[in-house]
Amino acid sequence: MKILLLVTLLTTAVFAQVNIATTYNYLTKVTQAIGGDLVNVTTLSNPKLDPHFITPKPSLIGKLRREDLLIINGGQLEIGWLPPLLKSANNPKITQGANGFLDVSGAVEMINKPRSVSRAYGDIHPDGNPHFAIDIYNIVPIAELISMKLSLIDPSNQERYVKNFKAFKNNMQALANALATKYKSCKGKKVVQYHDLFNYALQSYGVQSIGNIEPLPGISPSSKHTIELIKKMKDQRVKTILQDVYHEKKTAKFIAQKTGATVKVVPHDIGAIDGIDTLEAFYTAIAKAICQ
Repeated sequence: MKILLLVTLLTTAVFAQVNIATTYNYLTKVTQAIGGDLVNVTTLSNPKLDPHFITPKPSLIGKLRREDLLIINGGQLEIGWLPPLLKSANNPKITQGANGFLDVSGAVEMINKPRSVSRAYGDIHPDGNPHFAIDIYNIVPIAELISMKLSLIDPSNQERYVKNFKAFKNNMQALANALATKYKSCKGKKVVQYHDLFNYALQSYGVQSIGNIEPLPGISPSSKHTIELIKKMKDQRVKTILQDVYHEKKTAKFIAQKTGATVKVVPHDIGAIDGIDTLEAFYTAIAKAICQ
């Protein structure tokens, strides 16, 4: 009986998974790629909704109470919904500063940092633009940080995490190179976005955003601003409008009718658009929308 109990305990220890919550689907996909069957990952948000404003459902509190690790995007993208969940969950393992907390924004160089913070400039992020995962070149350093964190909290499996990261890195770098080659003629193109959502990818592909449908971040488009944007697009012959899935689409369609531009709906996360359910499909869809 004692031998059977010992075997059971050892088997449980060997196959125990690290329970992880992530704030967005792209983080879940990266974590699963690095952790494999060593991790059990839950996504807290719905990728079809605005990532700034996720409804903090009571069911999420129960999930957070059971987690060993919480991985967030950071850059204050979750500031409007995550803090009350963490407070209610009261899980010391995943509080900010604990071993079970990871903010991946530290892995990237954030852009669009405001010179000053004021409501007069709309809903701006003091640390810079938090939508860095849009750029394929940022996903490898994010994955490396996740690999390091998993190795820290589960050192017995460090070798597997490192091996999985190396394979992930090779796959992502190969895809990035293929997309860069395919869309190298994209450089110099001009586009309009609804929100400053795709700036990191635009920068990597050498594409210029000449304006946003939003007059300011988080502010709905006015008639005056829309008319001004239409004129600017006509003057500069801009024929591409990048539209996300969660903002209203009527304004983009109206502008397209007046300018002859094409509205392209671009995913901001994996699962935001049906069929975009892998990192490879995600980054391919972004490059295609921006450059074709």
